[in-house]
Amino acid sequence: MNDACKAIKETCLRLLTRREHSRKELLVKLTGKGFDRADILAVIDELARQGWQNDQRYATNYARYRMQRGYGPVRIEYELRQNGIDEIDLEEVLRESGDSWMELLEQVYSKKYNHKKNLDRNEWARRSRFLLHRGFTGEMISALYDHLNINKNKF
Repeated sequence: MNDACKAIKETCLRLLTRREHSRKELLVKLTGKGFDRADILAVIDELARQGWQNDQRYATNYARYRMQRGYGPVRIEYELRQNGIDEIDLEEVLRESGDSWMELLEQVYSKKYNHKKNLDRNEWARRSRFLLHRGFTGEMISALYDHLNINKNKF
């Protein structure tokens, strides 16, 4: 192993001991430090074989963390794709935590808003936009409003 590969490995290990990183994150960070792409990929492959780097473990931890912060499936999947993760079963991660998307959505809503039963159109739209931005689908939001008996007034 040449000196560049040793430096890459040391940097990778330092990053991975702080938190999980996806393959793509490591590649971007190390390329930014001026290392050769081929050397970086070789070192990341070696670390993956040794169990130091694992995209599935990264995705599971990341998804769990974002769920705890109140983000929905659409947003989490988008963020994971941005970090180089294309396939993850968010439903499985959610089952492991013992929650459901509707429970999470209701927690996020209740933390932010009071439970007024009648909302004017602007307030209803504002609350819906907030929940959409958090990564919940329109269907989930409609189901939440039905569950909480929240009505949209036409004035």
